[in-house]
Amino acid sequence: MANDTPPRWDRKMQQRLARGEAAALGELYDRFASLVHGLAHRILDDDEAADHATRDVFAYIWEHPHAFDPREGPMRSWIAALTQRTATSRLRRKQRSHGPCSPEQAERIEEQVRAAATAARADYIVTSMPSSLRAALELAYFQRHDYRQTARTLGVTEDEARRRLRLGLQLLSSAMTQPTMAPPAPGSRP
Repeated sequence: MANDTPPRWDRKMQQRLARGEAAALGELYDRFASLVHGLAHRILDDDEAADHATRDVFAYIWEHPHAFDPREGPMRSWIAALTQRTATSRLRRKQRSHGPCSPEQAERIEEQVRAAATAARADYIVTSMPSSLRAALELAYFQRHDYRQTARTLGVTEDEARRRLRLGLQLLSSAMTQPTMAPPAPGSRP
């Protein structure tokens, strides 16, 4: 399976889950649990709540393996979107459980939820992008390198450094937009 391309692996994993192979769920968990927990923690800012969200996500995947459509993108992206939706739903329920609030408080809560979801998407995008793009962005952002310094540090042409920075920033800017096809949160009602 090491030579499989990700889309093929995704389809095979979905088929194994649909057949009820517990080993497939274990393999999926081993591969994506840290991603799921990290995104959930980024939104919920609570280890215990992130643990619960992680269990919810994998339970949903186990119970609804056909909810994943390989034609819409990789399983990793689908799991990340499912995690974001699950954690955001948990955060909203937690905030509603604190009792009624004014319209201004409700708007602040929704803004916090949107900010947490955007930050989680940005984290996911950065960790998922190719290392060459991530390295260029890290040099530009954390070390304040311009494209010339980035090119020298990475040992690439200036044009290549600009291309990597531009593409990395374009990918990162997509965190500001909502995913177009996100699965329903586990336990939510349509």
